Amino acid sequence: MDALPPGSTLGILGGGQLGRMLSQAASRLGFDVVVLDPEDNSPAGRVSRGQIVADYADSTALDVMGKVCHAVTFEFENVPAASVDRLRAGGARAAPGPKALAASQDRVEEKTFLNGVGATTVDFHVVDGVGDLIAGLERLSTPALLKTRREGYDGKGQVWVKSARGAAAAWEAVGGRLSILEARAPFVRELSIIAARGWDGSTAVYPLGENRHAGGVLRTTVAPARIDAKTEKAARRIARAVLDGLDYVGVIGIELFDLGEGRLLVNEIAPRVHNTGHWTQDGCVCDQFEQHVRAVMGWPLGPTTPHAEVEMTNLLGDDVEKWAALSTKGDMRLHLYGKAPARPGRKMGHVNRVRPLQQRG
Repeated sequence: MDALPPGSTLGILGGGQLGRMLSQAASRLGFDVVVLDPEDNSPAGRVSRGQIVADYADSTALDVMGKVCHAVTFEFENVPAASVDRLRAGGARAAPGPKALAASQDRVEEKTFLNGVGATTVDFHVVDGVGDLIAGLERLSTPALLKTRREGYDGKGQVWVKSARGAAAAWEAVGGRLSILEARAPFVRELSIIAARGWDGSTAVYPLGENRHAGGVLRTTVAPARIDAKTEKAARRIARAVLDGLDYVGVIGIELFDLGEGRLLVNEIAPRVHNTGHWTQDGCVCDQFEQHVRAVMGWPLGPTTPHAEVEMTNLLGDDVEKWAALSTKGDMRLHLYGKAPARPGRKMGHVNRVRPLQQRG
């Protein structure tokens, strides 16, 4: 794919905060941006050249986007695969591709793919009903995590099952939907790696981040994570195996369980810019958002070497009301998403606390 010149138009399916930050990065590189989102006045739409207000499966809206945009990407993995296929069929440069969407939209397909390329996951069992769930609990032991195969994020659509006696209640809790049962991972911490791949197969990998969650929602990421060379090598190997296995174009987030002594399991992948990569905005010359735009538009990938240590903290719900106090902190950079209202648990922004790399005691 040839590099698209400044002045070209990038389409983004999705108007949330990730689309907003992608649009800002694209604008900085001289591109125009058109967003498609069913919500009028979306966070991304307000910082872009224009927004098409329509459902993601609206054929007319997709045809219009394909005509006005030179390339198209998306900000969340649950965009209908058929929509991306339609854009591609119409001649639009769309990335990431359908293989990545298929793998990420179904947790069974995702884990099957990952293990197939040598990116090992926890053991799992396919659950189509209460009987399957009981059989899976017997095979994997308890506690085990029941998740819906499709959709679900930030702790939604999942429940821990502590014994076979709780199988029926757990099945009801996930709405009786097709699911997957995952064995518990004996991890010591959660890590993530942000990586990118261009149309020419070139790759760029960022340092790992260490993540802390609460209630199934990411609260903080500290990067670069304090890891040994063996762990870093294993994570980079996983990232390249996933990128190449998906024939991927763009930025991907890969969540990892660190078992210690350089042993890693893949928790899940996200074929898009990722919350755990927000630290790169203030820790690297080329952040994950610019990197994704570069990849999709056919530009050379940017540098991933960090120039600072960053602690990223999500601002959830009323946390955003602390903006005045946070804005006075000289070592913090505030990133607000322009969203309202501030519902409990809703991601309203994040703050990056920046420190010199040498202060890592």
